Amino acid sequence: MPLKEPAVHFTKVILFTDSDGRARFREDVLPLDQGKPQAMLSALLPAEGLQLRHSPVGFRSEFHCSTNTQWVFILGGAMEIGLQDGTSRVFRAGEHFYSADLLPEGATFDPAVHGHRSAQVGPDPLVTVFVRG
Repeated sequence: MPLKEPAVHFTKVILFTDSDGRARFREDVLPLDQGKPQAMLSALLPAEGLQLRHSPVGFRSEFHCSTNTQWVFILGGAMEIGLQDGTSRVFRAGEHFYSADLLPEGATFDPAVHGHRSAQVGPDPLVTVFVRG
């Protein structure tokens, strides 16, 4: 019996708020099971709007939560996302994450518990596109 080739997929990196209110990363798989072999597609995903951002060298935010779920695609430069537990990930041009780190319902924002921080890293300005979804 021939081996079945693995399905083509897109790895969705997700920044989310866990049940303890803290931000974490996880990965999920979006199947690319539509289209043609030369151009495999995912199912159509919802989107509400698109926003572009330019952050100069040295940009750094305080801890915050996302106000809406959104895809963040890095177009230029590099962005570091830091979590309360001290872990961080750097996303470079061509990479992405899905930001779903929302303040838990009924919670009052506590900068020692909730959210994530973001920073431009490296020698180039950070250019991103946000797609609300």
